Amino acid sequence: MTVDLVVRNCTVVTPAGRTSDAGVAVEDGEIVAVGRSDRLPEADRVLDAEGNVLVPGIVDCHIHNREPGLEYKEDWESATRAAAAGGVTTVVGMPNTDPVIDRPEHLALKFERGEASAHVDFQSYAVVTSENLDLIPEIDETGALGFKIFLGSTVGDVPPPNDGEILEAMERIRETGKRLGFHEENGEIIDHYTERFKAEGRNEPIDHSHSRPVIAEREAVERMITFAEETGAKIHMFHVSSGSAAEAVARGKDRGVDVTAETTPHYLWFTEDVMRKKGNVARIQPPIRDAEEREILWDVGIDQGTIDCLATDHAPHTPAEKKVDDPFGNTWDAISGFVGLETEVPAMLPFVDQGRLTLEEWVRRHSTRPAQVWDMYPQKGSLQVGTDADFTIVDPDREWTLADRTELHSKNCVTPFEGETFTGKAIATVVRGNVVAEDGTVVGESGYGTRVDVD
Repeated sequence: MTVDLVVRNCTVVTPAGRTSDAGVAVEDGEIVAVGRSDRLPEADRVLDAEGNVLVPGIVDCHIHNREPGLEYKEDWESATRAAAAGGVTTVVGMPNTDPVIDRPEHLALKFERGEASAHVDFQSYAVVTSENLDLIPEIDETGALGFKIFLGSTVGDVPPPNDGEILEAMERIRETGKRLGFHEENGEIIDHYTERFKAEGRNEPIDHSHSRPVIAEREAVERMITFAEETGAKIHMFHVSSGSAAEAVARGKDRGVDVTAETTPHYLWFTEDVMRKKGNVARIQPPIRDAEEREILWDVGIDQGTIDCLATDHAPHTPAEKKVDDPFGNTWDAISGFVGLETEVPAMLPFVDQGRLTLEEWVRRHSTRPAQVWDMYPQKGSLQVGTDADFTIVDPDREWTLADRTELHSKNCVTPFEGETFTGKAIATVVRGNVVAEDGTVVGESGYGTRVDVD
């Protein structure tokens, strides 16, 4: 038997463990064998992994690809080009575009654009507002992966529903079987401190961070968990930034609420001191927290297992919007968000190198668990025979520095990870058996990526 592709001479790692001197065989875009290198079939193409690590393809369940409507920041092609270069095989786009993804035809447009130009596989959320509660069943039928509500002010100014409407939305979404995620910040608290700080002339980058205090995040998490407990809805907390919020998620899980959560590499890597060092370049919502909150996030979120997923909140903006030329200027004139698709793998692998995280736990949170949470498993996030041949090959020992952000593949590349040094890097990305990137060079064609079907 000769198959399409075989990868040999690697350590295969899944959440269940690792196998040395092993590999994967692929035929017609699906995995047909996983095992020892000398037991794999002959192939039309053979990749020698040179002793590196092969894991199920990285799933990023939180990116802003900006299409439709905001293509000057990013689009499906450039976002998924960056994903491929960074070792990410599946991405999920956020709905705060123009138009917002709040009705079936807008979701269909987002899918259509992705099918035309994506390098890796993709999906999208739909947003819930006061205006589209009746459309939830139809949006579900159009194929949304899940739903999202923005509770606090964010890029795009998508207004949140009121609490009664959120309860009704949870009841309707529960009937679809899908999960509802939140940008979990209390908007009234944020608005109060923002206006107060502006009136007091507090306009440094750290002031933006302090205008969005931890209590705004924790309260929103606790309120949505209470609502989910009442309605029986499945909920998700996007971009958990603080240990206090992770503790709230843990309490919800202990009560039996179906609540899942994600955090990002930048919340685990930096403290709020990055705002004093790099200014508005590191401005994001929710903000990067102080060292104490970061340590609790590691302890409760990672070590105790409360955080299910790793994602990026990849959010490209132009250098002008980020005030790169004046990073310590008036923070209220800058915009929040930065790119992350090409730094998420190398930003997590140093923690493996340091012994803070095992390879198995990294794979579980960065591949398997996101696919499970969003009902893409086992087609995504596994190396099971008969599933999509998505995998990422990483060199866990490669030391390198992101010396220049323009090395990245997004349309706009502002990131606080510029200048940071890493141990570990993605060196090959395979999507449904097709090699889409090798050693940071995208070799796959745009339009190869396809929408992930979910029941």
